Amino acid sequence: MDRTKLTPSSRQAGWISALEGLARRVLGASVSFTGLAGDGRRFEYGACGGELAVAATDGVSAAVGLHHYLRNVCGRSVGWDTVLPLRLGSLPDCEMTRGEARVSEFYYLNFCTFSYTMAYWDWPEWEREIDWMALHGVTMPLALTGHEAVLFSAYTRLGLPADAVRSFLGGPGYLPFVYMGCLDSFAGPLPSYWISSHLELGRRILERERAFGMTPVLPAFTGHIPRELAPGRVRTWQGFETVVLDAGDPLYVSLGTAITSTQIELLGTDHVYAADPFIEMIPVDADPAAVAAATLAGLRGADHSAVWLMQAWPFSYHKEFWTDARVREFLAAADGMVVADLWAERDPQWQRFDGFGGKPWLWCGLLNFGGRTDPAADLPAVPPAVEAALASANPPTGLGLSMEAIHNNPVFFELIADLAWTSVDLETWLDSWAACRYGVSSLGHAWRDLLATIYSCEIPIFPEHFHGVLTKEPSYHSRSVIEGALWYDPTVLARAWDALITAAEDNPVLLDGPLAHDLVTVAIAYLTRLADHYYLTDRNAFLSLFPALDALLATHPDFRLTTWESKAVRWAESVEDRALFERNAHQILTTWGPTPHLNDYAARHYSGLLTPYYLSRWTSDVLPAPRGDLVTLSRHLHTTYSTAQPPPHHQTPGQT
Repeated sequence: MDRTKLTPSSRQAGWISALEGLARRVLGASVSFTGLAGDGRRFEYGACGGELAVAATDGVSAAVGLHHYLRNVCGRSVGWDTVLPLRLGSLPDCEMTRGEARVSEFYYLNFCTFSYTMAYWDWPEWEREIDWMALHGVTMPLALTGHEAVLFSAYTRLGLPADAVRSFLGGPGYLPFVYMGCLDSFAGPLPSYWISSHLELGRRILERERAFGMTPVLPAFTGHIPRELAPGRVRTWQGFETVVLDAGDPLYVSLGTAITSTQIELLGTDHVYAADPFIEMIPVDADPAAVAAATLAGLRGADHSAVWLMQAWPFSYHKEFWTDARVREFLAAADGMVVADLWAERDPQWQRFDGFGGKPWLWCGLLNFGGRTDPAADLPAVPPAVEAALASANPPTGLGLSMEAIHNNPVFFELIADLAWTSVDLETWLDSWAACRYGVSSLGHAWRDLLATIYSCEIPIFPEHFHGVLTKEPSYHSRSVIEGALWYDPTVLARAWDALITAAEDNPVLLDGPLAHDLVTVAIAYLTRLADHYYLTDRNAFLSLFPALDALLATHPDFRLTTWESKAVRWAESVEDRALFERNAHQILTTWGPTPHLNDYAARHYSGLLTPYYLSRWTSDVLPAPRGDLVTLSRHLHTTYSTAQPPPHHQTPGQT
């Protein structure tokens, strides 16, 4: 489907229908939605006599308006783990309220997210996530599901045997890394039925995203090819070798056009395509600007309106290669590019390149690598960083969230989503956010304590700098690095943990929602740092934490290895494929690949990983574990360990 052929009235009718469905799923009730004339992205709403009416310029703004009403009038928000539909009873009356976005776009997701979180999702998970996107203002979601069918169709049409293409695509858990050009022919082959089923799933995802008025961003050709197709240059990423075409080879442009044409045929287009020809590899082509020109030529051979979205990650990851002069030359050769400043909260590139030479760009928050479960963020730094970008001479076209995995640290990501619409006072915003998260106002003080500890991070939240000993292989771990991960007073974190436990004891119904997830997350934060300390001081106490934390993790499905693996194997249609999918699911969380480059990159605190997997690397002994439900175990562990705290370590900025 080419959405340029849709009329304004047909677009509006589509998003109104989509919003009515959203309201039913979120509220279990009907809401009146209408269009709103004018420029920009705006909403307005009012409620009278139990009837809510929302008007907006577009579907996503209407969803944001609905969520604004829920938060500011009803005192409830919709997060990743909110139980839906909300139990509100009647809809409270309110005066007419208006909002206007401060940016044109809001980008969402990272290629890696489709491995570390979404690899085995089916429609129910996707429908829930797309609703979350709409409510939080996402206008440009990355959309990779179904691209395996695009590549399969394109390469078989070029004469490659079907089995060769399925082998090239590899295992389902690693497909996004094939699309980025990082690897191929690993952990597979990909079953034929996976390809056909995910083409249908991809179409369903795109249909819903487009119905809300979003602009899905589809993947594009990066120069990476099957070895059987043509000779090329060999390059290496984390121990994996791939073959890539030189930009000067005519096949580069023709393949880019063929793959884009096939994608339009199978999935339609919204004219925005994500391609990262370099990602974490030094270009094999001597002239990166030639790669930019060839990539755009390939896209526009199939879609004359094509816009190329590229992550600025290579400019950060390989600063020694991507000199200022080389980046400026590269950007100048890409006349139709949007740049995603992928890690702008920590290593912004927009300042280095004066807003990327006037090109449209996106300020993105990354934070999470590999789906790590150890919570941390630097919340106080986010609002001023966004405001500085918006006030710059070349401000961003949009903001975005580019995490490698979702369903973690929601406070960080939802803060950025709100900053797309308004400036905030952080502490005031946090009080409101916590109250809406639980539907009660009594936990604001707990979140102030979390803000003062794990969410005012003073070190880079990057695998090499922030990785607890529990999820690392036994080796020499520097005392300074371990102590550097504790930049706060642990008694304050223990106080926050106690407040969450007390709330669950006093009001057990709260455990049906986000509080259960937060209880586990804060326990991970506290006990992981305690384990670091015990590693330095008390081996037996260190080992005892593995089964203790594992028992707590087992009380919540989001923190069980079996939950992750069961999502993978449900797609299998044979015993052999079940084993293949299970290996994919387990391997990417542990050894990752055949070389040690990415061992423990995901660093998940999952029941079933802490014991036996992580523990077995330290001892063969079977250690006793406590028993109980989430609240009972939380109280037991807090009582047992809150008095056994490591000494406070207040790190100075820049210390590692």
